[in-house]
Amino acid sequence: MPADLPDPSNPLRIGTRGSPLALAQAHETRDRLRTAHGLDDDCFAVVVIKTTGDRIVDRPLKEIGGKGLFTREIEEQLLAGDIDLAVHSTKDMPTLQPDGLVLDVFLPREDVRDAFVSLDGLRLADLPRGATVGTSSLRRRAQLARRRPDLHLVEFRGNVQTRMGKLRDRVAAATFLARAGLNRLSMTDVPHTAIDPADMLPAVAQGAIGIERRRGDDRVAALLAPIHDAPTGTRIACERAFLRVLDGSCETPIAGLADLSDGTLSFRGEVLRPDGSDALEVSGEGAAADADALGAAMGRDLLGRAPAGFFDWR
Repeated sequence: MPADLPDPSNPLRIGTRGSPLALAQAHETRDRLRTAHGLDDDCFAVVVIKTTGDRIVDRPLKEIGGKGLFTREIEEQLLAGDIDLAVHSTKDMPTLQPDGLVLDVFLPREDVRDAFVSLDGLRLADLPRGATVGTSSLRRRAQLARRRPDLHLVEFRGNVQTRMGKLRDRVAAATFLARAGLNRLSMTDVPHTAIDPADMLPAVAQGAIGIERRRGDDRVAALLAPIHDAPTGTRIACERAFLRVLDGSCETPIAGLADLSDGTLSFRGEVLRPDGSDALEVSGEGAAADADALGAAMGRDLLGRAPAGFFDWR
């Protein structure tokens, strides 16, 4: 066995959160690496790291620090050399990585759509006036408030299983989940309606698994290269550039989606006031090679058109 490949005595250590979805994503990464390099399972070690976002589940993310709450402890262990790479839901990632870390490998993107989940099988349009909908996403709250201001919105944090339990306890009549998560957990039997992005744009990078490594770690970079999906990487580069220009975080209701066809990127983006009272939209096209530039240009376009005070909540 070549010296640069992991083996049972020196396994490749994959850092991840401990939720069922996070573990499913880590296992998908391990399985793709195993297949790409012809290795056995014992050449890999999945290392579960509990983050602040996992420990504090009774308060909105914006009150306790935003997106970094799901990555900070994992990135600290990556920088310290306690793990070799980290697997993330890319939509949870800040647009800038800590010094010394790189997020540049993405697995093939799953379904980007939001799933509207109701145990009664209701669609969003079927909900009666005043019905309670639970979500912890400021984007979804703002989009829903804009489309259905008659609904009552409540905080709904926790992993997929926790939120499904809250529905069973009738804390809310419905909630939203990422359809990608349901697919990765083989929970396609959950009663839901997939929402067309034309009706409700998803979060930036929704459905994409991102893999973070140490900058300059050529061994890990070479191991990851065969499992990187270039079309997904191009789409994510565009979307995250848009988010970066707008200084987006968990405290900002921002949506964006890039599609790639025959070398051309098509992008749509949206920024809303948190209460859904106003929204700005943008769309454009460009060459796949200019993905970052296109996303950044779309962000600057929105900043230039925003009325005075629109971004005061940032």
